[in-house]
Amino acid sequence: MNRTCLALSLAVLAAGYACAGEITVDPEPFVSVASRAQVQQELREYRAAGINPWANNYDQLAAFHSTLSRDLVKAEFMAWRDEAAAFSSEDSGSSYLARSGPAVRHGTELAHAE
Repeated sequence: MNRTCLALSLAVLAAGYACAGEITVDPEPFVSVASRAQVQQELREYRAAGINPWANNYDQLAAFHSTLSRDLVKAEFMAWRDEAAAFSSEDSGSSYLARSGPAVRHGTELAHAE
């Protein structure tokens, strides 16, 4: 009895695994818009730049320069700190939004039923 159950389970698992990875072929072939020389030139430029956005040590903020001063950023945060705390709380700000009622937030008007 145990061997029969084991054999049946293995057969079901094998059948499920065999059908899971069906291949779909795209009927339209890929047509490149760039020539081989253009692609190779882009690869040379990429390697010459020495920047790899997929590297673990890639610094995406290396070229970022803010137009605001530190004091302006701190003042803006202090003005919005209650909202920031509410949206990072356990309920993701839903109770904060419920208390404030229907409103326009950051240029987006919230929909309501009539």
